[in-house]
Amino acid sequence: MIDTTTPATIVDSIISNRRNIKPTSMNGKKIADETVRELLQMADWAPTHGYTEPWYFVVFSGEKVQEFCTAHADMYKQYTLAEKYIAGNYDKLKTQGDLASHVIAITMKRGNKPNIPVVEEVAAVACAVQNMWLSANARGISGYWGSGGMTFHPAMKDYLGLGDEDQVLGFFYLGYSDEAAPAGKRVKPAEEKFKWM
Repeated sequence: MIDTTTPATIVDSIISNRRNIKPTSMNGKKIADETVRELLQMADWAPTHGYTEPWYFVVFSGEKVQEFCTAHADMYKQYTLAEKYIAGNYDKLKTQGDLASHVIAITMKRGNKPNIPVVEEVAAVACAVQNMWLSANARGISGYWGSGGMTFHPAMKDYLGLGDEDQVLGFFYLGYSDEAAPAGKRVKPAEEKFKWM
């Protein structure tokens, strides 16, 4: 439950309650496209060095979700060596979006300022996704950022119409879920990850 006592506690609660909810745990209920546009507007407020704004999202909605999943599975089948091909992986990619409402390709389009390191451009895109994810969480929408299948294969860049210096960083599945979000956990104590000087 989100604490609405103060703005700080609202934000803290949204951050600490965000979870990765697999698409198979979604229930098939559709999100209004306008709501997804609102999430994308929040993504657009991510920090960006030199205002390159390198995030570029390709949104699959309605019947386009299944078209994308089928294309992703077919890509896996076409470009995977026979000895490494697993039929179960093909089936998983093809049905991954069956219960999701929208699938958003997360990509980084390299800005026109080559002095800005690629890692900063990628970090900006990750911040944009986090903005979108937190905004979704605040609306009761589940999200899942996956980077399996053909995410990093050149064929996926071609499919999404990206240039040589651009990168695919994963796919963000959005939907609703009837399942309770799992309890949060961190494996390492905070003290091991922070150092005060």
